[in-house]
Amino acid sequence: MTKKIGVLALQGAVTEHLQALAKLGVTAAAVKLPGDLAELDGLIIPGGESTAIGRLIREQHLEEPLRAFFAAGKAIFGTCAGLILCSTDSSHAPEELRLGFIDIEVERNGFGRQVDSFEALLPFEGIAEPVEAVFIRAPYIRSVNKGVRVLASFEGKIVAAENDQILVTAFHPELTDDLSVFEYFLGKID
Repeated sequence: MTKKIGVLALQGAVTEHLQALAKLGVTAAAVKLPGDLAELDGLIIPGGESTAIGRLIREQHLEEPLRAFFAAGKAIFGTCAGLILCSTDSSHAPEELRLGFIDIEVERNGFGRQVDSFEALLPFEGIAEPVEAVFIRAPYIRSVNKGVRVLASFEGKIVAAENDQILVTAFHPELTDDLSVFEYFLGKID
């Protein structure tokens, strides 16, 4: 059975995620409206600008459908801004959306501004070879709470974590030819 993965297509690196999934032979679909979540096996919330994506989620009436998707036990992968949106982080302004899918606290733009963007090879728990990671105005995870496993760190800062159904990375795996993080995410889907 072919897995069908949605990519939240409101803002950010949507095309690159769809292309990475296609390279793995996965059926991929852009998600713009609540009905687009039907019949998906998993969902990717891509990088972009977390405040803008959160606002668009609310404008498209996707907040409750996303929470229902999560409550149904579906796998979700948040990259960069997606990591921020998936967090429970309570240190943000009240108008900024946090979906609360993974119990972590986040430092937005933790590695600096756009000019501080960089690439690195990272050891990643559960993946045999180091993964290629592109950091663009990237957050990092300040702390993880019960039920969250750290998968990768860079210079002492947590940059990838998971719980049973959620995977988050501070970096952009879709901007490299290394598909191992996507394969790891697909392994979370029954």
